[in-house]
Amino acid sequence: MDYVRRSPLAFGYLCLLLIGHAWVVYGPSAGLLDYLGTNLDNLGDHPVPALFGSALFFDGTLTDLASTGIVGTLITLGLGVGCFLAWAERRWGSARAAAVFLGGHLAATLLTAAVIVLALDRGWYPPEVRHASDFGISYGAQTVLALGVLAVPRWARIPWVLFVLGWPLAGAEWPGGPLPDFTTVGHLLAAALGFALAAVLGPSRPPTT
Repeated sequence: MDYVRRSPLAFGYLCLLLIGHAWVVYGPSAGLLDYLGTNLDNLGDHPVPALFGSALFFDGTLTDLASTGIVGTLITLGLGVGCFLAWAERRWGSARAAAVFLGGHLAATLLTAAVIVLALDRGWYPPEVRHASDFGISYGAQTVLALGVLAVPRWARIPWVLFVLGWPLAGAEWPGGPLPDFTTVGHLLAAALGFALAAVLGPSRPPTT
């Protein structure tokens, strides 16, 4: 299969995420995602397992086609990992594509944590945000989606930017103050990282086979 041959990282990661999802849904995983969530409490208590373990699961559904969760799954798992992580792997190689994805996940998570600390101090977020559930691949996926602006035709780049920024804002909540909910903040920060990387890497060239 050409996809597997050219994008082994993306294919393997998809398989790992699907296995992890099945284990969470059907296996003895009570409390695991609470432990691996990247909220302030977990980052303060066990940062390494939280930061890296949270990237082994996706927060979404594969079966509830009537829910809004399926949209997030299609965007993050389908487009983010299945399409644009694979594109980045074909263009720059597996190691660099993994570095972009994981770097976006880690950087956006830590920057979001800093925003949460500030928002709690200013009273913009409620105190329970410190231990809110927050796990999954979406920050890394958002980074490669933003980087993917290099992959689309020139005429589609502005619509693509609007899509990447718009889909998290479409479901945003505003708990008070000038900031949306912290997951929306995280997605916007991850997108900014991806767009900044795209600006550094320059215009697209056709990927080599």
